[in-house]
Amino acid sequence: MQQELEANKQNAIAFYRTAYLGNPEKAVELYVGAEYIQHNPSVGNGKAAFIEYFDQMAKSYPKKEIEFVRVVAEGDLVALHTHQIWPGDEEYVTMDFFRFDEAGKIVEHWDSIQQIPSESKHGNSMY
Repeated sequence: MQQELEANKQNAIAFYRTAYLGNPEKAVELYVGAEYIQHNPSVGNGKAAFIEYFDQMAKSYPKKEIEFVRVVAEGDLVALHTHQIWPGDEEYVTMDFFRFDEAGKIVEHWDSIQQIPSESKHGNSMY
């Protein structure tokens, strides 16, 4: 079970990095199962909609960067906590959750994104 959790963590990172950095078709081919259920309201359901969204993102924002801050796995779920830097020095913190099938392929996705503010009342970092 621990080996499966570690493999899922590495596959979630590889999937996200591959799609985010401009090759969503390869990401889907390597890491997605028979279905892909999407819960982000800005992205359509299914593999083709995912590829279309990330192809457009790569064209619109080719110089974006991503850092994987934390990865947590439990059961068939993997959570990624990331730091994203977009053109114009916009920074975001994201939380992505992926559900894996029995074959170790991603079949469902949820996410939340928040722009990192220039100041906060508590003075703690977002990470």
